[in-house]
Amino acid sequence: MEKQSSNLSRRNFLRMTGLTGTGFILGLSYVKGNIADAVVLMNDATETYELSPYIIIEKGGGITIFNTKPEMGQGTFQSIPSLIAEELEVSLDQVTIKQSGGERSLGPDQFSGGSFSVRSSYDKLRKVGASAREMLVTAAAKTWNVPVEECYAEQGKVYHRPSGKSLAYNELAEAASKLEIPKEPKLKDPRDFKILGKKTMRPDVPLKSSGRAVFGIDIEVPGMVYASVERCPVFGGKLVNFDDSAARKVKGVTDVVTCERIIGKYRYTGVAVIADNYWAALQGRKALKVNWDFQGYDSFNTKAYEQQLRELAKTEGVEDHKVGDFDKAFADAAKKLEAFYETPMVSHSPIEPMNCVAHWKEGNQLEIWTSTQVPSGIKRDFAKEYNITDEQLKVNVTFNGGGFGRRLYPDYVHEAVQVSKKIGKPVKVIWTREDDTQQGPFRPMTFSAMKGAIGADGKALAFQHKVISPSIDASRDPKYDKTKSDRGMTEGISEQQYEIPNIRNLYVYADLHIPIAAWRAVTSTTLAFSHECFIDEMAVAAGKDPMVFRMEMLTKDSDTKKVLEKLRAVSNWDKPLPKGWGRGVAQWEFFAGLCGQVVEVSKQGDGVKIEKVYAVIDLGTIVNPDTIEGQVQGAVIMGLSAAIKNGISFDRGRTVQSNFHNNPVVRMSETPPIEVHYIADGGKIKGVGEPGLPPLAPALCNAIFAATGKRIRRLPFDINKV
Repeated sequence: MEKQSSNLSRRNFLRMTGLTGTGFILGLSYVKGNIADAVVLMNDATETYELSPYIIIEKGGGITIFNTKPEMGQGTFQSIPSLIAEELEVSLDQVTIKQSGGERSLGPDQFSGGSFSVRSSYDKLRKVGASAREMLVTAAAKTWNVPVEECYAEQGKVYHRPSGKSLAYNELAEAASKLEIPKEPKLKDPRDFKILGKKTMRPDVPLKSSGRAVFGIDIEVPGMVYASVERCPVFGGKLVNFDDSAARKVKGVTDVVTCERIIGKYRYTGVAVIADNYWAALQGRKALKVNWDFQGYDSFNTKAYEQQLRELAKTEGVEDHKVGDFDKAFADAAKKLEAFYETPMVSHSPIEPMNCVAHWKEGNQLEIWTSTQVPSGIKRDFAKEYNITDEQLKVNVTFNGGGFGRRLYPDYVHEAVQVSKKIGKPVKVIWTREDDTQQGPFRPMTFSAMKGAIGADGKALAFQHKVISPSIDASRDPKYDKTKSDRGMTEGISEQQYEIPNIRNLYVYADLHIPIAAWRAVTSTTLAFSHECFIDEMAVAAGKDPMVFRMEMLTKDSDTKKVLEKLRAVSNWDKPLPKGWGRGVAQWEFFAGLCGQVVEVSKQGDGVKIEKVYAVIDLGTIVNPDTIEGQVQGAVIMGLSAAIKNGISFDRGRTVQSNFHNNPVVRMSETPPIEVHYIADGGKIKGVGEPGLPPLAPALCNAIFAATGKRIRRLPFDINKV
C-alpha cells in the first residue's frame, strides 16, 4: 500500500502458461535479446525481475510478493503472501507486500468475501512459490554445473550442499526466468513449514497501530476536489429537480452535478456538491433544495412489512430439501412443537465510511483509489459500464477500514467515477456516517416458521424449517426466478448433519424494494438462530440435556460431531453451574465453515450477564493461529451486536436509525471473555472469518432459557430486561 512509480514500457510477456489446470497463470517476463530484465519499476525505479506476476525480485535483492485479497482486518495482508513465501523459502521480513488492483495477470478472483480468501488460495499460491523456488534452484545448478539434487533453497538463497557455496535469488533471477515453468512443482511437507501454522505477527498491524497505514479515506492526489452526495431518503424515490443556488454560495463550493448510484439491479440518481474541501461540500449539500418523487414508497414501514412476512408464512413456499415424509411423521407424532422466529435488517457499520477517489483523465483514462473487497470486479465491470478498455482503467486498493460484506458493492465508486467524468478533475466522494447507516444495502430480515416432532423414544422424529424473507439474489438480478428455492436465503439449513428421519425445508419469497446485501456470514447469521434455538426447544420437549440431545442425532462420524465433542470438553459442559446461571450450546455449518459455541450467563437483576463464551472452530488446516483467535473473537462480538443492539427499521419509507447513537455496536465493557479453540487435523482447509458468528445468538438465547426459563424468539432483545 506504499506509493510506487510504474514504468511498464519494457513489459513484454513472451508466454503466459497455465500451470495447474486450476485457473492459475504463471507468467515469465522477457525483453529484447532474450534477457530477462526489469518489467516493473519499484520505488526508486530499481530494475526488477518478474518470476511470476505474483513475485518480483529486484536486481538489488528486494523481493515483492503481491497480496491479491484486500485486507479489511481479517489478516490477508499476512496470510496470502505467506502461502507464497513458505514455498519460495523466504521469511516475511525479507519481502515487501503489495496489494493487487485487479490486474488480469493475477487472476479473476481478487476479492475478499465468503471466508474464501485463504482456502481458495492455499494450494494455488503455494504452487506459485514452489514453482519459483524450483526455477531458482535449477538456475543455480546450471550455473555451478552440478546436479540439481545437490542444491536447496533457504532464506532467499540457493545453496550447493557439498561445497557450501551459495547465490542469492536476485543473482539467479535472470537465468531462472529463462527456464520452463514446472507444471507440477513439489510442495513442501507441512512438517517442514516455517511460516504456515505458526503464530506470525501481521505486518499490517504496526502500520495500523502507528497510523501509518493508508486507508481509502486517507488518499490525496494532486488537484483533487471533494464531493458529498444527496440521495433520496426514501428508497424507490426519484429525482424531480433541485435548486443549487444556495449551495453554490457556500465558500469553497465549485460545482453541483448529478450522479448515479448503481447497486445490484437498482440505479438511484443523486445530487453531488463539489468543493475544494470536504466541509464546504457537506455544507453545500445541506443547502440544496431537492424535490423527490417518492412514488408511494413513503408509506413503507417495518411493522407492516413484518406482518406481511407473517402472512406469507401461511403459504406453502417452495421446497429446499426433503428427507423421509415430514407431513406424515408430524401428523402421527404424539409430541409436536411449533415456533416462529424473527430477525431484523441490520447495517454493516464499518468504522471507515464508504469513500473513493476517482480521476477521469484525458483520453478516457480512469484511475481509482478505494477501499474495496472486489478489485477484480471493479476492473471487469467498470470497463464495461464506462465503455473503456482494461488498459484504460487502473485500480489502486488501500486497506479497508472494515468491510463485513459492505464493500462487495462498489456503488460509492460509481458515484466518484461519474462525478470525476463530469467535472474533469480527480474527486473524493465521502459518505457520512448517516449515509452509511441509512442508505444500505442491509442484511435482510428473515423469519422462520419451525415445526418439529419427538418420537416415542425421545428422539427427534421430524423437523421443518420454513424461511420467509426477501432475497439477496433478487436484489441484484432483475431476472430472479421466484418459483425455485433460493439457496442463498436457505443457507445452511439443509446441510446440517443432524440425523433426523423426516425433514422438509421450505422457502417463501417476500418482495422488497430496498437493496439488501451479504453481511458477514450472510443468511447463516439469522437462520442459525432459529434453527439451533428450535433444536434446543425440541431437546427440552424430549426432556433431555441439549448437548446430549444433539449428540444422539450424530451417530455417524462428522465434523459437527467432532466440534461438539470438543466443545463439551473445553466448556466443562457436564460440570454443574452456580445457581442462577445457565449454559447454552449451538453449532452451525455452512459454506464458509463450521463453528460451535457454548455461552454461559448469570441472572443479574432484571437482565442477564454473559459470563463467558467458548468457541470451537473446525479449520482442517491452519495458516496463522493468532489470526484465527482474532477472527473468531471479532465474529462473536459482531454476532452479539446483532443479537442485543438495534437493528434497522423503517418509517414513512425512511431508515429510522442514523448513527451509532441509535444503531450501536457492543462496547468493550460489554464484551465477555471469549475462549477460542480450533480443530486442525490436517484436513481440508475451511474458512475462518465468518463461522464464528452464526452460533452466538442461538447459544446465548439457549443459555438465557436455561438460566431464566424465558425463550427468546425475536432479535434483537434487551439483555438488561430478560
